[in-house]
Amino acid sequence: MQNTIVLIFTFLLLSFVLQGQNTPFATPEIDSKVDAIMADMSMDEKLAQIMGTRLRDIMEDGKISLEKCRTHIPFGIGHFCQFSSGQELKPEELRDMVREVQHYLMTETRMKIPAIFHEEAITGFATLGATTFPQQIGVGCTWNPDLVEKNTASTARNMRAAGATFALSPMLDLSRSAHWNRHQESYGEDAYLTSRMGVAFVQGLQGEDFKTGVAATVKHFAGYGTQNNSEKVLYEEYLMPHEACFKVGGAKSVMPSYGVYKALPVAANPTMLDQILRRDAGFDGLVVSDYGAINLLYKKYKVAKDSTMAAALAINAGMDVELSSPTMFPKLKEALEQGLVTEKVIDAAVKRSLIMKAKLGLLDENPEIGKDGPLDFDPPENRKLAYETACQSIVLLKNNGILPIKKELKKIALVGPNAATVHGLLGDYTYQGMRAFWKQSAFDVNNPKLVSVKEGLENKLGNDVQLLHERGCDWSAALEAKIDKSGFGDSRIEKLKLLTVADTPQPNLQNALKIAKESDVIIAVMGENLYLNGEGRWRNGIRLPGEQEAFVEKLIETGKPVVLVILSGRQQVISTFSDRCAAIVQGWFPGEEGGNAVADILLGKVNPSGKLCVSYPRTENSQEINYQDGENKELIQYPFGFGLSYTQYTYGNFKMKKKTRITDDRFTVSCTIRNTGNMDGAEVAQLYVSPKNPKSLMKPILLKGFQRVFLQAGEERTLTFKVSPQQLAQYVNKRWMVEAGKYEFKIGASCNNIKLKGVIELVGDDLILDQGREVFFTTNTVK
Repeated sequence: MQNTIVLIFTFLLLSFVLQGQNTPFATPEIDSKVDAIMADMSMDEKLAQIMGTRLRDIMEDGKISLEKCRTHIPFGIGHFCQFSSGQELKPEELRDMVREVQHYLMTETRMKIPAIFHEEAITGFATLGATTFPQQIGVGCTWNPDLVEKNTASTARNMRAAGATFALSPMLDLSRSAHWNRHQESYGEDAYLTSRMGVAFVQGLQGEDFKTGVAATVKHFAGYGTQNNSEKVLYEEYLMPHEACFKVGGAKSVMPSYGVYKALPVAANPTMLDQILRRDAGFDGLVVSDYGAINLLYKKYKVAKDSTMAAALAINAGMDVELSSPTMFPKLKEALEQGLVTEKVIDAAVKRSLIMKAKLGLLDENPEIGKDGPLDFDPPENRKLAYETACQSIVLLKNNGILPIKKELKKIALVGPNAATVHGLLGDYTYQGMRAFWKQSAFDVNNPKLVSVKEGLENKLGNDVQLLHERGCDWSAALEAKIDKSGFGDSRIEKLKLLTVADTPQPNLQNALKIAKESDVIIAVMGENLYLNGEGRWRNGIRLPGEQEAFVEKLIETGKPVVLVILSGRQQVISTFSDRCAAIVQGWFPGEEGGNAVADILLGKVNPSGKLCVSYPRTENSQEINYQDGENKELIQYPFGFGLSYTQYTYGNFKMKKKTRITDDRFTVSCTIRNTGNMDGAEVAQLYVSPKNPKSLMKPILLKGFQRVFLQAGEERTLTFKVSPQQLAQYVNKRWMVEAGKYEFKIGASCNNIKLKGVIELVGDDLILDQGREVFFTTNTVK
């Protein structure tokens, strides 16, 4: 009886969490407080609140300069941008610098308004010594929103301790091409999975109260990284993760993309920022620019004749804050004089900026800035989360039985450019990645401690096993990343040169082949590094870079079993030799504990459970791949949702009624899963839907739910999905509607490995959702 009560309570709580807490941006108390403040502000003081700057602009010889504060930000400032990744400060030093700046603002400026200090947080707080989690593309393969929420809650604690209150994360762009240089930052190709992970990210970061949490900024609104021109696809798919984070996760900050929609840059596009974002998606929060995006209206896109017009176009379209430097919005005074913008429009942006500060507690009488005492940004509990996330993100793509590595194998050859280095552990917008690429400076591999695959294996192997190491080849002979100087993104890109990884020993091919021939098994750790993938970096293709593929071929020719481990920010085309590898492991950029996680997977101390959040391409064809378009064996080698285990799972007992009213709240789909192997493990059961009506405009197959369930060897559990008919809503003729008729629901281990299925009919007239899309997710129970 007690278990039943707990399950009912869990279901009710989950229903609340997943189906909406779309609270208003401002309470009446905050609204009146902000109005009172604004009534006493000059135009200069107002404009200061809707601009950002960098700490370097008020620093001299590595210290805060009060004189520079007085000349650069005499009226205050809205944001300090990427305040920690630009520094190399210990946690306490960083906190004290934030406090020093805030003290100036709260004592020397007339309005005494503190600034928002913001930073990147996609893989944890981007600062020296903080936990570095796996990159988001790998985290997507965990299919574990609960773990995401724990990770970002830990990030929020670190950021608050330093005095930061605002994050430029999560990234919610759907990515359907591994050719895109920012593919690694995405949760993958599917809107439902991205939405669930995004909501978890936001809820963990913001917590229950903005005054103790960190405000999340969802980006990049919307449809960035794609050539999509379909309004239906834009609303149903690319908009969904953002909308879910607004309506379910409670996100109150959004960053528009650098992209273009209907021939107009998003940064000055009223269709995107007013109609779609505020009216259709119901967003009522703060809109902050991507770095330099407003400047591009004048400099790149030429839609504005000068910076004054660029500022007016952006704020009139719905942009509230200019980041990262005050270049365009200072011209708003001139735009006001020219009649290009009204004071009412400026006031609306200022008010939203101040409401955010009030929500974060910065307008309280004695705002809490940082945490006193010694600070530890990578405590043991954080490292444990980083390790668990890395383990769950790793996807076993192939295994002929060589894995886990058997105890009788006593000599292992460990080769490849990523075998003993840490450069294949780190994603874009990690602190280390930002220092290495944007600053062109070295980073401390021990702060936080970064564990290579070699070190991980050395930590785990017994004394009776001999581990022989040689790189064998470089990442690429001449670094094949191209620097994008087209004007997108950070202006520092103009100063960059093609970089190589310093302090890396030269590879010795002959020695690598020698130890390979002498060994019982070859572990080849290949892939990319932080210079080959990320914003501002483009590769010519998506095969293993440089001479890596040729090196793998030579390893295969030795006749010894080759275990291919790929550390990268994207899928690599490996179809020409994958059938001759004994096993293939996709490890992504696995973060600080990556080496320990890879080692434990290879040695069987952990059962792999990652499932692909993207389709794995068979060729270098540059067209977008999306499982929703149906199976395409010519383009796809491993399907969306795919991932092997060291155990086996059987599905059974599918239950779903034949009919339900289209107006019903929910209907139930259930099944059992049994672990029939000899090893404990976790399976991700995936719920898909397909329309039975051949004339339906719905995609042939869509993910509508999933459950990650841990099963001991021999254990069976019952999974229940509670589905709302409203989850089948489509955007047709500029309105949301659910088509009556028959739908086939499928439960499977991947999008094309369907184990169970059944048909249900939604009875009644087509349902028009006058209030728009409100229900996004299934609710789940496990018994």
